[in-house]
Amino acid sequence: MKIFLFLAFIVSSYSYAQSGHDHQGDAKKKDDHHSEMHDDGHHGMGGMMHGGHHKLDKATLKQFFEPLPASIIDEKKHAALIALGKKLYLDPKLSVNDTISCNSCHQLNNFGVDSQPTSPGHEGKRGGRNSPTTFNAALHIAQFWDGRAKDVEEQALGPILNPIEMGMPNEAAVVDKLKKIDEYKAMFAEAFKDEKDPIQYKNVGKAIGAFERTLITPSRFDDFLKGDENALNDAEKRGLQKFVHMGCANCHNGVAIGGNSYKKIGLVEEYKTSDVGRFAVTGLETDKKVFKVPSLRNITKTAPYFHDGSVKTLDEAIEEMAEHQLGRKVGPGFVEDVKAFLGALTAKDSK
Repeated sequence: MKIFLFLAFIVSSYSYAQSGHDHQGDAKKKDDHHSEMHDDGHHGMGGMMHGGHHKLDKATLKQFFEPLPASIIDEKKHAALIALGKKLYLDPKLSVNDTISCNSCHQLNNFGVDSQPTSPGHEGKRGGRNSPTTFNAALHIAQFWDGRAKDVEEQALGPILNPIEMGMPNEAAVVDKLKKIDEYKAMFAEAFKDEKDPIQYKNVGKAIGAFERTLITPSRFDDFLKGDENALNDAEKRGLQKFVHMGCANCHNGVAIGGNSYKKIGLVEEYKTSDVGRFAVTGLETDKKVFKVPSLRNITKTAPYFHDGSVKTLDEAIEEMAEHQLGRKVGPGFVEDVKAFLGALTAKDSK
């Protein structure tokens, strides 16, 4: 009997606490600024406040984030392969009419994007999805918005044969074109010394992928994660707290701060899109409107946003994500602080 009463008390207490939490959520929708202040004080994730207003609990940070590794490829050992990959990445000769390169849509001097909603191909026709950045992409769970390529080596081969993008008719046509260029004959031979016939289509992907593995962009947030408390300013630390407390970090986490999971867009509030997302790859009903969660590294530099490139500003993207993924309405204070934190994810030195 005592055990039963004890359990009843626990359930009752939990229900009361949960009810209080729900009322807080309702209050947030009515008075966003007030509830932002409330959330920053003590709400969520077991409390990240330890002493100072912006003091963050290291255990909580480690639960969600990890700094970028110094490197993910031996650049000295694979120097010839990387050099070949960079040349191929920049070369429009990989397109049917010598006009489009990987760099056309994923510009190295523009944080790996072209800043357009969708990208024009060799005839000026546009694809249906936004071109994501190639920076840090090798750290993702898979490639493309729907995850149809397992890694950057496989991904690199897709656009070359895509009729809208680079338009080459087949693999043999690519190989024949490259074999007519003396510089490529020498570079492939150097990069693939153990192969009798090194200019093969699969090796194009290997080389470009090797180069893309060098596109790692450390930020001030990495310094912060490694223990430099002064790497972020007060606004950025405040934004980080709100980012975690609101639940953004439940999807945007890990070393790339995203890119490691798939989620339905419009998880709570419907997001209107005709793109079926990952369903086209898996055929599973549960994968309709499911996309790879994008990495937030360099996000302040890679507008426009979302799979369709329909969201022009980061302010709008933050508001839309809060509403559609979390069912929350956020005010300008939240947006301003979270945007400040996201700015700390920008590369200290762009490639």
